[in-house]
Amino acid sequence: MVVPAHPDSADSRNKFEDLSGVNIAAYENPYDALIEACRNDPTEIQTRYATHRATRNDQQRAKLLSTDFNGLILDPILQRLTDPTIQPGYQDPRNCLVFWARPPTHIRALVNKIQQELLTLAPNLWLMPIQNLHLTALELTHSLTAPEITAIVEALGAQAAESMTDYPYTHRTRLIKPTLSYDGAAVALSFLPAAGESLPSQERTKEDDKFTYHHLRRDLFNIAKRTGVSIDSRYVVPSSHITVGRFLTQNDHDTPEKMQNWMGKIDGINKWLFEEYWPQEGKERNLEAEWLVGQEKGLDFRRGTLWYGGGETIRLGKGF
Repeated sequence: MVVPAHPDSADSRNKFEDLSGVNIAAYENPYDALIEACRNDPTEIQTRYATHRATRNDQQRAKLLSTDFNGLILDPILQRLTDPTIQPGYQDPRNCLVFWARPPTHIRALVNKIQQELLTLAPNLWLMPIQNLHLTALELTHSLTAPEITAIVEALGAQAAESMTDYPYTHRTRLIKPTLSYDGAAVALSFLPAAGESLPSQERTKEDDKFTYHHLRRDLFNIAKRTGVSIDSRYVVPSSHITVGRFLTQNDHDTPEKMQNWMGKIDGINKWLFEEYWPQEGKERNLEAEWLVGQEKGLDFRRGTLWYGGGETIRLGKGF
């Protein structure tokens, strides 16, 4: 079943496609496609993620700086939620069901630093609250009613929910090389699956990196599928990103000069991230610059109107 995006959603006007060069159409589990194309090699998997990220950023930069650019993709639902005078009493109708990875303390601190830097050029940018930050490991469904979500939770069952939320405790995957990704609707901090960089080190070997974030997503999909539930993700692309902010107004980007300055700000932050947070050949592993999924908290099985980080937890997995 394909669940359409809500017509008021910014996502209904924002295209998400796999730009890594992999065709998932022939696979029952879409995550198998990239793993097979990469011959299960973490270096190749990282390269595909990097290709997708760089290609999409290049596409979006061209759109945002084009003479034909006719404005950012504003989020009318978020506008109504943040400004109650637009439609008093409005409630987000989109109930979702997801498994989130929660960033550990040092990654949340990095996002906070980036958000404050972005505000210097875009003071009207809506910022994802730090306590709401999340990486969607698996989206079961979206844009449904609360009773429909309840039926899926019951069909999935407590045993599968426990297995999935605790899975990273015994299957530890590493994310590295943070970079800002962007489009006309939002800004996100994206990561790449690690491929043995700065290893071996205490507690981790190159062998451990053979189980990548993409393998984690594949396994979560398989566990859920075995229960018989339908998995209706909005998109399946090689990306691991945390939404940092969304656009609510054109005011901060309503001239070519402002947009050029915005791109310059993002480029500056990405240069700083590369210099300070990317693993460097011959240098020791920097634990503050990477994210072990499941660190501090296991996966968060969550339901409700959680598009902007809200909703309620059904089960929080075991962290390490």
